[in-house]
Amino acid sequence: MSLLHGVGDFFALDIGTSSIRLIQLDGDMQRGWVLQKYAYVPIESKMTMDNSESGKRRMGEVILGAVEQAGITTKNIAIGLPAGKTYTAIIEVPNAPEKELENTIKYELDQYIPMAIEEAKVDYVLLGTSPNDPAKAEVLVSSTAKDYAESRMEMVETLGFNVVAQEPEPIAMARALTPIGVNDARLIIDLGEKSADLVMVYNGAPRLVRSIPGGLQLLVKTVASTLSVREDQARQFILKFGLAQDKLDGQVFNALDSTLENFAGELSKSVKFFQSKYANVGVGGIILAGFAGIIPFIAEYIEIKTDVPTVQGNPWQFVRVTPEQQQALLTVASEYGVAIGLAERSND
Repeated sequence: MSLLHGVGDFFALDIGTSSIRLIQLDGDMQRGWVLQKYAYVPIESKMTMDNSESGKRRMGEVILGAVEQAGITTKNIAIGLPAGKTYTAIIEVPNAPEKELENTIKYELDQYIPMAIEEAKVDYVLLGTSPNDPAKAEVLVSSTAKDYAESRMEMVETLGFNVVAQEPEPIAMARALTPIGVNDARLIIDLGEKSADLVMVYNGAPRLVRSIPGGLQLLVKTVASTLSVREDQARQFILKFGLAQDKLDGQVFNALDSTLENFAGELSKSVKFFQSKYANVGVGGIILAGFAGIIPFIAEYIEIKTDVPTVQGNPWQFVRVTPEQQQALLTVASEYGVAIGLAERSND
């Protein structure tokens, strides 16, 4: 799924709330991927929200510095679009031969997106026949405001790069984390700084995409307030001790229990919503990524609350890295889900 289709060699750029990640891979999904070049650069969160010309210029300088640090030479780039700036949904339309179906979708797209069609950049992927009605076909539709997409593209292209693809971050993240060869569905969760992106994947394609407000920052503020500590200390407690009840007398667990129970409840709702449509498809597991991929004991907590097997995922599962690269990436590896997913895009 992309808002622009890319060709040729390229590298991926993921602009997060507190860092940017660059990555360039070699290979393909069949032969396996090999890590070629990468960079990780921390940034202030206010930089990502600064849409002024000076703010864009500062961001551009950081991106150029990261490209130089990584040693990337190609000018082709794939960039992610934040979930909060995109709308992704599964729709159903009357089934028909592919060409006729495409014409129908294009004609009716304005009915399925939350903005005027002339103000949007829209893409879609045919998923196949609806599981509930063979007379209908399922279609994954994704859109973003044209002004936003063009502004982000312009910022990157003024740096001398050629944007070959823009893709919603949850779709890219799911590509990196979905296991190969499973026959059931998997719910993939990427816990970021300010929100959590959820993607239910079945038969190689997203079937449900949503975003839940309140990411790591909410957990940090909750612990900081409850334990009367600074936010940097609270963050350290969460990432180091997690939900271990034998650390700090279980204070972090107790502080977060209510918030995480609500979060787990949202995951259960997503599972039930999916199964209300795909009644004969089991949800075989929940895969955690981003900060949820490294918080100790959060997988065990969510599994108990949702009654769904839960693991901390590995976005590098299809990528070969050297021992030196692995050591260098050790503390930030879990944050590369979106960047890796972008880099693993097909060029077809």
